[in-house]
Amino acid sequence: MEIEPVAFFRSPFATKFGIPKQSGLADTLRGTIEFVPKYRNADALRGMEDFDYLWLVWEFSANKHEATSPVVRPPRLGGNTKMGVFATRSPFRPNRLGLSSVRIDRIDYDAADGPLIHVLGADLMNGTPIYDIKPYVTYADSHPDARSGFVDTTATRRLHVVFPDHLAKEFTAEELASLEKVLALDPRPQYHDNPTKVYGMEFANRDVRFRVDGDRLEVVEIK
Repeated sequence: MEIEPVAFFRSPFATKFGIPKQSGLADTLRGTIEFVPKYRNADALRGMEDFDYLWLVWEFSANKHEATSPVVRPPRLGGNTKMGVFATRSPFRPNRLGLSSVRIDRIDYDAADGPLIHVLGADLMNGTPIYDIKPYVTYADSHPDARSGFVDTTATRRLHVVFPDHLAKEFTAEELASLEKVLALDPRPQYHDNPTKVYGMEFANRDVRFRVDGDRLEVVEIK
């Protein structure tokens, strides 16, 4: 089977560094699904406005090397514990396919290059190819009492973000709210723990520089 993108994702993230590890963790983070010309047809979206969430099937396009190992090291487990690749959501997979649930914010049928689907909470980099879009339906997709393996025993760690006022002014209120949620998730590789190191993360066409000391993340510069 040969597959081709039906759309590409537009996101504040120009690189994969800093992107939330799962969809929904930064639930105010905005993104846009932009269809390729072949699929820019409003009829293909008919009825979508009656759903709240979508499933996106997409490509880990920034991971170019071939993934052949049967085990990976999930960041949630500190990057040191090995788990089976098919028991994780690691981006290093045999076919580099990702699956994300995103909330529909609005659908713009009148845009010049539309229709465009504006969504919230995605974990995709700018330019990510999307291969399919399906509606999320609760009767089939929601299993609130299901076990979630190692995820059940390892809580999502969130940092206290210190964002000086003079640097916060570089962003709109909406951008700032989303950026603070992203930073609180700790964008660093899990095995990094150097309180003096300054990290850089591209967000909304800016380079956000920060340090992390324990549970405190401080933004030190915006370029």
